[in-house]
Amino acid sequence: MAAFLLGAVFLIVQPQIVPSRPAINSNAETSSQSVQRELLKKTSQKNDFKENIHSNGSCQQLPQTIIIGVRKGGTRALLEMLSLHPDIAAAESEVHFFDWEDHYRNGLQWYINQMPFSYSHQITVEKTPAYFTSPKVPERVYNMNQSMRLLLILRDPSERVLSDYTQVFYNHMQKHKPYPSIEQFLIKDGELNVDYKAINRSLYYIHMQNWLKYFPLDHIHIVDGDKLIKDPFPEIEKVERFLKLSPQINASNFYFNKTKGFYCLRDSGRERCLHESKGRAHPQVDTRLLEKLHEYFHEPNKKFFELVGRTFDWH
Repeated sequence: MAAFLLGAVFLIVQPQIVPSRPAINSNAETSSQSVQRELLKKTSQKNDFKENIHSNGSCQQLPQTIIIGVRKGGTRALLEMLSLHPDIAAAESEVHFFDWEDHYRNGLQWYINQMPFSYSHQITVEKTPAYFTSPKVPERVYNMNQSMRLLLILRDPSERVLSDYTQVFYNHMQKHKPYPSIEQFLIKDGELNVDYKAINRSLYYIHMQNWLKYFPLDHIHIVDGDKLIKDPFPEIEKVERFLKLSPQINASNFYFNKTKGFYCLRDSGRERCLHESKGRAHPQVDTRLLEKLHEYFHEPNKKFFELVGRTFDWH
C-alpha cells in the first residue's frame, strides 16, 4: 500500500513532458535569421518597440498591405484610387525599407515611423515598386509578417519597357542632361539587348517565382494595369474584395479627363488627377524593333500565365 501511495505521489509531482523543438545547429543558421535577429535588436532600442500614438487615438503601425510593384505598372494610380476608401491609410512616399540596406539596417521602429497615422479599423498601406524585382525583399517581408497581403500591378511588358525609358529620359531632360535614344538601349550588335535593365524588370515570371517561395498565390493580388487605365472601377472593386474591405468606392469616383487622356478621381466633390509626370507619351519606336520586343516576351509571358493560372491581354 505504501509503495502504491509513493508511486501515485511520484506521478503527481513529475513535471509535464513538453515535446521538444527540433534542435537547431547554430552553424547552420541562415543569413536571413541572423539579419532578422539584428533587425529585432534595432526595434528594441530604449527597451521599447512602440507605436506612436496621436491624441486623437490614431497611431503609426506596420503596414498590413504592401504594393510591391511593378515599376511603371501604375502603382501610384493604384495607391491614389485605393486611398478613396475611408478604411485605407496610405504612406505618401515610397519607403524603400526592404530593398535599401541603409534603410533596412534602421530596423522596424524606423519603418513604423515612416507610416501614416491610422485608426484600428484602417489598413495601413505602403508602396515601393522596386520591391517586386529585388531578390532579397520577399524573405524580408515574410520575416516581418507571414500573413502580409500583397498587391502587384502589372501591364504589358513591352509597354512597361517603353514607360521605364520614358521616365528616365524625362528625369534627365529636367536636369538638362543628354540621354541616349531608346534604340541605343534596345539594340546591341544588331540584336535585342536583353541585358537592358528595363527588359529584365519585365520578365515577370522570374521575379514572381521568388515571391512564391515565401507567399502563397492567394496572398498576392495581381491588378491588371492596362485595364486600370482604361476602366479603373472594376479593378478597384477586386482590390476591395481581396483586402476584405466594405464596398465604398464606386464608379462615380472616377471621371475621364479628355485633356490628360486618362481617368482622374472625384472624392466628396473634390476632383484631382495624377501628377503631370504620369501618362507621358512614349517615344516613337520602329515597328520592327517593337515586333522583336513582343517576340522576346512571348515565352516569358506564357511562363508567367502558367505560374499564376491567369492570362492577360499582352502582345
